[in-house]
Amino acid sequence: MKRSYPLSKVYGLLEAGLVVLVSTALKGRNNIMTMSWHTMIDFNPPLVGCVISDRNYTFDIIEKTKQCVINIPTLEIAKKAVACGNVSGAKEDKFAKFGLTPAKASRVKAPLIKECYASLECDLADARMAGEYNLFIFKVVKAWVDTGVKNPKTLHHRGGEAFMVAGKTINIKSKMA
Repeated sequence: MKRSYPLSKVYGLLEAGLVVLVSTALKGRNNIMTMSWHTMIDFNPPLVGCVISDRNYTFDIIEKTKQCVINIPTLEIAKKAVACGNVSGAKEDKFAKFGLTPAKASRVKAPLIKECYASLECDLADARMAGEYNLFIFKVVKAWVDTGVKNPKTLHHRGGEAFMVAGKTINIKSKMA
């Protein structure tokens, strides 16, 4: 039997989005933002739509630089990935705070995150919906993957502190240090 469900919780029904770390750089300063609101828009060339709130420091950096790297973390750094989403990059160096390593990208100025399983270097392809919907569309211009990882245990956000790993829902407390 179905029952009425709160509209504020619909996100958890539809969104089991892959948690990614969006890295950016502006004036020699690196930043990381945790995100799970994204979707493939096209396959060739690969286009990725990302919802990034205009209240986030990352939004401003992307508007200025028109670049980012979408990094895919695994369970091994799950707490760091989640914690990055609870600290402002405008006030903190998240690479230093959470012990993550920036690595030089080949096509964009934003860094790869060494500890992540995969990294997608991106150029901004379309920002027409950023003003009203906070939606940016990125073109992936270079992709990197750790071929030594055969079955990456990626994180998928279910809302709040609920995540899925390989189909299993887990809770991750985001309080670190």
